[in-house]
Amino acid sequence: MREIVTIQVGEFANFIGSHFWNFQDELLGLASDPESDPVFRNHNLDMDVLYRSGETQQGVSTYTPRLVSVNFKGSLGSMSARGTLYNEGSSSRSDSSKTWVGDVDTQRSEPRKRNLFLQSLYEEEDKVGKEKAREIEDKDIVGCLDEEVECWTDFSKSHYHPQSLYELSGLWTDSQDFNNYGIGKDVFSEASRGEELCDRLRFFVEECDHIQGIKFLVDDSGGFSAVAADFLETIADEYTNIPVLLYSVRSPMSQMNPRSSKKTVSNKLHDAISFSRLSSFCKLFTPIGLPSLSESKASKFLNLGDEKPYRSSAVYAAALHSSTIPFRMQPTSSDSSEVSNSMDVNTLIQLLTGRGRQNMVAILDSAMPAPTLAGKQLENTLLTDLQALTPEVTEDVEDNQAIESMCILGALRSEDKEASVSEVKNAVDASYEQAITKTKPLFCNLSVSRCPLPIPLPFPSIFGNLVGRKGEILSSPVSDSLYRGSLDVHSIPVVARWRSSSAILPFLESRMMNLEKLGIQWGAMGSDLVRTWGFGREELQEMRENLSKMVSELNPQFLESSDSD
Repeated sequence: MREIVTIQVGEFANFIGSHFWNFQDELLGLASDPESDPVFRNHNLDMDVLYRSGETQQGVSTYTPRLVSVNFKGSLGSMSARGTLYNEGSSSRSDSSKTWVGDVDTQRSEPRKRNLFLQSLYEEEDKVGKEKAREIEDKDIVGCLDEEVECWTDFSKSHYHPQSLYELSGLWTDSQDFNNYGIGKDVFSEASRGEELCDRLRFFVEECDHIQGIKFLVDDSGGFSAVAADFLETIADEYTNIPVLLYSVRSPMSQMNPRSSKKTVSNKLHDAISFSRLSSFCKLFTPIGLPSLSESKASKFLNLGDEKPYRSSAVYAAALHSSTIPFRMQPTSSDSSEVSNSMDVNTLIQLLTGRGRQNMVAILDSAMPAPTLAGKQLENTLLTDLQALTPEVTEDVEDNQAIESMCILGALRSEDKEASVSEVKNAVDASYEQAITKTKPLFCNLSVSRCPLPIPLPFPSIFGNLVGRKGEILSSPVSDSLYRGSLDVHSIPVVARWRSSSAILPFLESRMMNLEKLGIQWGAMGSDLVRTWGFGREELQEMRENLSKMVSELNPQFLESSDSD
């Protein structure tokens, strides 16, 4: 067994996670459906890597994600913090009120009403509600989700273990007010929250036979960055031999231009300190979140709304799923006809960080849907369609020391024909050899799975009218509708690529320079602010030194110019 434990901290991280677990739930359902496409029934993916088997007190078998999710109190919508499978119930009073001998005044808000999707999901499992569930049509469910999603549980089709969903007790703060590192700096240590979170993580880790790593997603646009950094520091102390893959994620709406210079300074210092702290407790750091997906190449065949996290998080979740598929491929003595080149977390880390340059900040690219393999212009499509989901990177940088790891899911040979593993390998080799405008990387690893990304019912209607039922790119529009969803598109091919490249330099340099200019220099505009966040000058200088080392790994000239200064 090569288990992975997943941690999701913050609102947007949980939006991405909700889509991610929906994909896994859909794969599980299709694998057991005798009428589904054989490519799903024989996907050669080990779902035990992400899931645990269990049993309720009533003896009912369960299969739930190995997950710890962290968010505000009240962020679960209509879902109970104990999940939906284990109904042992919990006391209506908090632990602190049990020791109180005086009068207790209990105030409760009205429980949130389930939307049509959740009504149909849970009423199908209830004998009384089955008839009512049949009356709810899928088209009405899809329509309601596009309009009514407010929190990540509104579209979640997965069941969760009682240890998985953690609400930060006493923290009802709106996400717009929880918007900088300083606000979250004491949250982890207060009110036994840190101990409780570590206990929950320990529950999942200690039942693993051979854990390969921790996948950690954090919405680092505000105070959750500090919560995650303290959590990661504890993990680094307690689990020294377990590698952590860290994704810092941001929604487009969290990156809107601030209205004041004071807020601009705060944001820039937050970015520098957040990155410095988070990157010091992981083996591989991958920033995800463009200021605008709708203005990027990702929108070539998709209709994306930056203002809705339900939509933007779906694109990032698809890339997350696709890039981590090699960790779940069934290891075989030789590549099978369904998958090729499995790897574990540590192998990926060594590949990207251990060859030549010691760069631990990776770029994640994606093409969704992936182009078909047929056609003379493939070499200009497969590579040029890849969109960097990592912000502040240089486009089309020439870096002959770059290291890449690419994963292709469900590639199509033509509009209606699935490609074999060998056909995908040959096409990728040809695309790199024939590309005129791109320098070939020093090393490129390729993993292939013939299983495409399944599109579950609650997936947002983001596909354009040139995307067909299997995610193929059509030569002419299939309908007048600009928005197609899970009722029209059942699966899509996806390409995801990790890159260790000097293209990440603008991301690193901006954080290094902002920390120096706004936080460290004498008379810096933000020096008082970072002091209120709990950082002294020496600690900031140490952060700056670490950032300088990261920049010099990718740009040796920077170190030379610094020495001459």
